[in-house]
Amino acid sequence: MENIIASAVSQVGDPGHEAAPRRSPPGSFVIFGGGGDLTRRLLLPAIYNLACAGLLDDGFGVVAVDRAELTDAQLQRNVRAALEDFAARRGAEAVTLREDVWAWMQPRIRYVRGDFESMQTYQDIAATVGEQNCIFYLAVAARFFGPIVDRLGETGLVREGRHTFRRVIVEKPFGSDLPSAVALNERLLHTLTEQQIYRIDHYLGKETVQNILALRFSNGFFEPLWNRQNIDHVQITAAETVGVEQRAKFYEGTGALRDMVPNHVMQLLAMTAMEAPISFDADAVRNEKTKVLDAIHPLLPQDVVRGQYAPGVVCGREVPGYRQEPGVDPHSLTETYMAMKFQIDNWRWAGVPFYVRTGKRLAARKTEIAIHFKSAPYALFRDTPVEKLAPNIMVIHIQPTEGVTMQFSAKIPGPSVRLGGVRMKFDYAEWFSEGPSTGYETLIYDCMIGDATLFQRADNIEAGWRAVQPVLDWGQDARSLDFYAAGSEGPEAADALLARDHRHWLKIG
Repeated sequence: MENIIASAVSQVGDPGHEAAPRRSPPGSFVIFGGGGDLTRRLLLPAIYNLACAGLLDDGFGVVAVDRAELTDAQLQRNVRAALEDFAARRGAEAVTLREDVWAWMQPRIRYVRGDFESMQTYQDIAATVGEQNCIFYLAVAARFFGPIVDRLGETGLVREGRHTFRRVIVEKPFGSDLPSAVALNERLLHTLTEQQIYRIDHYLGKETVQNILALRFSNGFFEPLWNRQNIDHVQITAAETVGVEQRAKFYEGTGALRDMVPNHVMQLLAMTAMEAPISFDADAVRNEKTKVLDAIHPLLPQDVVRGQYAPGVVCGREVPGYRQEPGVDPHSLTETYMAMKFQIDNWRWAGVPFYVRTGKRLAARKTEIAIHFKSAPYALFRDTPVEKLAPNIMVIHIQPTEGVTMQFSAKIPGPSVRLGGVRMKFDYAEWFSEGPSTGYETLIYDCMIGDATLFQRADNIEAGWRAVQPVLDWGQDARSLDFYAAGSEGPEAADALLARDHRHWLKIG
């Protein structure tokens, strides 16, 4: 795994030339769903940022594949508009599109029109890319994953040569439960080798997520404390202020559990709890992550809270409840909030609960990991007015800000011994010079150079689903659904989940 984002969005070297620390190999980046929202908002801006950093070879090119009637020139105009929008909508970081980079990119953008299940489409792709290296990005609905890979295999497009590679990046959702994830893995592995499959989770493109490993294993004062002797519990939060928006059809069949927990949340948990790998080789890291997920105790009903947002006020604006959203069943039992208590049955973490929560229409947008250390003995302060020491908490902030905060006790100035809680904060944006990024730059670049560290392996995917499968097996029940007002901290049952253990959640808002 190479840390390239800081340089990728701040360097001004000519794209594809010697200013780059390491250029990608030449080849084609083929995007199925090349006319879609993911491509426009995230993938193409990420490629633009890599070009700005000089990390793309002169032999690099983008091939967009979709059904719409477009020429190369029309697609290029659409891409330019998307990049101008990306550059301009960065608030205080707004910039103008770099004309030198665009002049380099424009002739390297091509279009192939076709149906994803038509053999002719793949023959046209083969004629476009020739015998060069190829990465096929599946930015399409999950129902197309299997058919596209089948056709790629049938037409020989994923056959690797002695000096050429063919790789496939698969977006989420990867399955809808454990059996479907296993079936999809089997289908893909019928055509591809595991080394050719890059199952992407965009959370792992965030600098702070990657920094979890560096924070733990490169600092001698963290790792000795990172165990059940010193840590009381861990809280993982992935909160959103947005509702279901225009995704009612998708969300009704998915819900918060399938949408967030087996992938994003489990990756955060695994990186927090994993043992030190023997190296930062991709398989060494992924071996340790899978061991953590395999060690999770089976969930019990009392350790799970399912919630759904009701009408409320978010950011000063009244919003409807989930059941009042367009396209949602007025009697829907789909959860928009999940809180769960996981126990990891190994020597490092036995007895340390991992509380996770994720939900929509909450008090603030926030993703973070909070490490709560055990309290110091109070005996030293028994003759002082101190009633309770401030808890020692390290919070790893993932979004919207990226950084680390540490909370500890210090003496308040004065003649008597009075303690107060203080904080130290490290902020990525303040410490490192880093421009606008999408979070996909590292992931795309790592796939180009063949580094799979930040991508999920088949057993990692299946272990994540196995951990939450009991909740899916219990099924939906009106009695198991707790409502919460939009804009709140979540359902009261989630507070009770921690209160039962004499703990409480950190505030979201």
